[in-house]
Amino acid sequence: MQKVRLGYVGAGFVAQAVHLPNFTTLPDCEVVALAEIRPQLAQRVAERFGIPRVYRTHHELLLDPDIDAVAVSAHFVHQAQVAEDALRAGKPVFMEKPMALTVARAERLLQAEREGGGRLMVAYMKRYDAGIELAKNLIDGYRQSGELGRLFYLRARCFTGNWTGGNSGTVIQTDEPYPPVTEEAPDWLPERYRQSYVGYLQVFCHNVNLARWLLGAGADWQVISVDLDEDGFTGVAVLRLGGVRVTLETGALSAHQWDEDTQAYFQRGWVKATSPSLLLRNACAEVEEYRAGEGAEYRRLFPQDGWSWSFQREAQHFIQCVRTGEPFRSSGEDAAEDVRLIEAIYQRWLRKSPESATAV
Repeated sequence: MQKVRLGYVGAGFVAQAVHLPNFTTLPDCEVVALAEIRPQLAQRVAERFGIPRVYRTHHELLLDPDIDAVAVSAHFVHQAQVAEDALRAGKPVFMEKPMALTVARAERLLQAEREGGGRLMVAYMKRYDAGIELAKNLIDGYRQSGELGRLFYLRARCFTGNWTGGNSGTVIQTDEPYPPVTEEAPDWLPERYRQSYVGYLQVFCHNVNLARWLLGAGADWQVISVDLDEDGFTGVAVLRLGGVRVTLETGALSAHQWDEDTQAYFQRGWVKATSPSLLLRNACAEVEEYRAGEGAEYRRLFPQDGWSWSFQREAQHFIQCVRTGEPFRSSGEDAAEDVRLIEAIYQRWLRKSPESATAV
């Protein structure tokens, strides 16, 4: 396969500001079709990015015999259905996180993957951040060598802030209405918490996914305790991932920058990665290292593949894996664990709340 012929579904903010600028500039990728239910928006976005064919629905796009793979970014419910249909059509699929709003929906996607023969990659761009990669290499190296002693704790902290970094670009908008969305939520979740649950899942699945990856935990996780405010968004969850204690500290801060970091503590030092604003191009996570004991030192490290954008690197990874058949770093099977874990966090929290105890 010389070039991957990609069909893209969705022409909204994330498509225009992030994924289409990346996929349309990769030398091994050609975006040959765009599906968008709003016809004016579809035509204008296709013209901007030089996409030759426009379809009204993803069903029409999937009938195009020239399409090798599909990428989708839309509302969570819509994109899950698009991904399921594309997987059943045997296509490799790139989709935005979270892969689903419920465990049941995530399992439907995995079933579609098995039955249709397609492969699913979930776009957890932090796994492709050059700084995060450097931090993981350091953590893995110290765990193997034992030089800093035992890894006993990981702190995952995200208080949000300005996620665009002033770099959202010029996004085309029309007055066409967005299609109605059918609500989807776990059947055990009280109605009053649906919006806060979706917000918690949408933002902090990133941190759960990253912590599991840094620790190599896979499906080895436990929820120990949860203390959230009434908003269902702010607080602390104590987890065990791959046998390591992890705290997930969450909240919303009105900050001029993005306020997030991940820090792995060993007995004789630590490794810390501070994430940039998501849309801040050519800026990777900042990495710090502390080594205790005699001759203690702090170091700030910069990755060899620096001045890069995680979103572009994840697009490159998807196209590379489609061309070669290599496994995705953030597969659908792995990403389903994040949905399971977030559901478990909320269930643990609601069981502690007297007013919600009978709802779970």
